Amino acid sequence: MPARRFDGRRVRAVRRAAELTQSEVAKAVGVADPTVASWETGQSSPDGEKLPALARVLGRALDDLFPRAGMPDLTDLRCDAGYSQYRTKDLIGTKSAGPVANAERGRRRLKDSYAHLLAEGYRVSLGELLAAQERSFGSDAPAPTGAGADPVAQVPRSLAEKITYLLRHSYPGRQTPPTDAEIAEAVSEHAGGPVISEDGVRNLRTGAERTASPVVCEGLARVFGVSPMFFQPDDAVARQVLEGLRLLASARKGAVGRVEARGLGSEGLPEDVLSFLNEVVAEMQERDLPGQ
Repeated sequence: MPARRFDGRRVRAVRRAAELTQSEVAKAVGVADPTVASWETGQSSPDGEKLPALARVLGRALDDLFPRAGMPDLTDLRCDAGYSQYRTKDLIGTKSAGPVANAERGRRRLKDSYAHLLAEGYRVSLGELLAAQERSFGSDAPAPTGAGADPVAQVPRSLAEKITYLLRHSYPGRQTPPTDAEIAEAVSEHAGGPVISEDGVRNLRTGAERTASPVVCEGLARVFGVSPMFFQPDDAVARQVLEGLRLLASARKGAVGRVEARGLGSEGLPEDVLSFLNEVVAEMQERDLPGQ
C-alpha cells in the first residue's frame, strides 16, 4: 500500500510559518534536533508513526500535510495511530509484536481477539481493521459497508458509532481528541457529580455498553458541542420530528395558533426547535397562505 507522502521542504515551510524552531518540533515529536534538520533537507524521512505527532505540532491535519493515495493497510493504520510495531504488543497483551508483524507482512492473519484489541487501540472500527488486513495480504479490499463498516462511511446510529464519528471529525489536525478519561471528567463536571467513569466512556465508545442515561447523553452532547438530540435513539428523534410536522400541519389549517410541546412528555422538542417552529407558524399566518 502507498505510504504517506513526505515532503521535507514543505515541512520546513510550514514550520517557519508557524514560527517554530527545529528544536521545538523535535521535542514534541520525541527525536533529536539534527533529526528534524535531516528530514527537512531530504537526507532522511521520519518513520510513519512519527507523522501524526509531527502534523499536530505543526498545526496541520495529517491528511493535508502528509497525503496518501488509496486505502490503508495494517501498517498504515498503526502509523496513523502513532504506534511503533514494537509497542503493539502492549495493545494486544502479548510478550512480542510477532502477531502484528506477521499480519502486516501478509504471513498470518490476526486472531479475532487481537483484531478487536487493535481496532480499539487504533480507534478505528473492526470493519476498517479487517479490510486493512486484507490489503496487507494483497487483496484490494474496498472500504467496508454494512455490519461492522467504518462508522465514518455511513450514518452513525449506535452510541459507539456516534462517539467515534465525533472523535474523528470534530477535531482538526491541530487539536488532539479528548481521551476517555477526559470525556468522563467533562461529562461528570457538567452533571455536577460523578455519573460516568473512564471505563464507562470506553465501554460506550467500543460498543460494550449500548445505552447511557439521559444525563450522560446530555453531557456527551456538551463535550462535543452537538445537540442532545444527536445522542438520542433514532426512533425518539423521529417521533419528535413527526410530532412537530403534525403540529405545523395543524397550524397551517388553523387548528392551533401556537406550537406547544404538549403530549411529548420528557422527550419534548428543545426550546430552540419550538421557537423555530413558532416562527414558521407565525409567518404562515401572516402570509395567510392558501389552504389554511
